[in-house]
This record gives sequence, C-alpha cells and structure tokens, in this order.
Amino acid sequence: MSRDDTKSIARELKTQATILGGFIALIWILELVDLFVFRGALNSYGIVPRRVFGLRGILFAPFLHGNLVHLMANTIPFLTLGWLVMLQETSDFFAVSAVTMVVSGLGVWLFGSPGVHIGASAVIFGYLGFLLLRGFFERNIPSIFLSLIVGFFYGGLIWGVLPAQVGISWEGHLFGFLGGALAARMLARRKQHV
Repeated sequence: MSRDDTKSIARELKTQATILGGFIALIWILELVDLFVFRGALNSYGIVPRRVFGLRGILFAPFLHGNLVHLMANTIPFLTLGWLVMLQETSDFFAVSAVTMVVSGLGVWLFGSPGVHIGASAVIFGYLGFLLLRGFFERNIPSIFLSLIVGFFYGGLIWGVLPAQVGISWEGHLFGFLGGALAARMLARRKQHV
C-alpha cells in the first residue's frame, strides 16, 4: 500500500469519525438541553400518528430521546451500524439515513400506535435492514460478507420489529428496517447503472 493510499484511508476514516461523532454529539446535546432546560418538552416534536402536526416528527424524532437510558441504548448501535453503512462508501450513510427517516416516519405516522414516537432506533433498524440486505441486492463478495457478519453479530435485533414491550415503538423499528431494505435496493440499482 502506497503512502498516498494510507493518507487517503486516514482521511476517509477521519471524515467518517467526524460525521458519526457530530451526529452523536448533536443528539446528546439535544437530550441534555431537553432534560435540564425544557424538562422533556422537546419530545413533543416526535411523530404523532395521523395528526398533521405530527408529520414534523419525521425530521425531528431521530434526534429526540425519552431519557438518558434511551439515548445510551441507541448510541453504540448507531455508531457501529452507522460506520458499517459507511464502510464501502461514506455517502451511503446519508442516503440510507434519509430514506430510512422518510419511510419509517411515514410508516409510523400512518400506522403507529397513539402517542409520540421518538428515538434513533428507527434509523438504527434502517441501518440493520440495509446491511443485512445489501449483499442480496449488490451480489458481490464484500457486500455478502458484510451482510453475513452483521447478521451474525446483530441478527438478534430483528425481533425488535415485533410488538414486545409497551412504550417501545416497534412500528418505528419495522418501518425503519423496511426503509433500510429499500435503500439497499435503490443503492444497488444505482451502482449497477454507473
């Protein structure tokens, strides 16, 4: 590996760390401000199913969390799966995130149970869906290998798309996963046409 290749990889890793670190810093700052300044009032900006004002939550819900425990539970999977989404191309992260936010947000808005739906877990399940199905849609060795690795380490999360616990937006998980699957198909098609 040449010195230029090493520098290029180092630059790419730094970019990826900046993107993921920036997102995590943003949601942690928002949660602390919400907790100590607004006393949880920002959570009302989440997705409220079948209410017109609840549509704003499609944009805001992934950045809001019920409490610090909720946020801590989402931080490590977001970092891990988010980085794996970036592994082949950093730009995939933005495409998968956007598609997942829209699909999960609309799915929850249309079919979600009453209440306010918040948290980054819908996006995390989108990353899971993308990574598990990327190998199927792209049909190349690196993508298939990555899908198998993610399936081995994170495949147990798939049960989160089923209603299991009151207060957990399984609808967000389900539609997030479907959004990630859609993103895997869309990106695979785009790469085949390039």
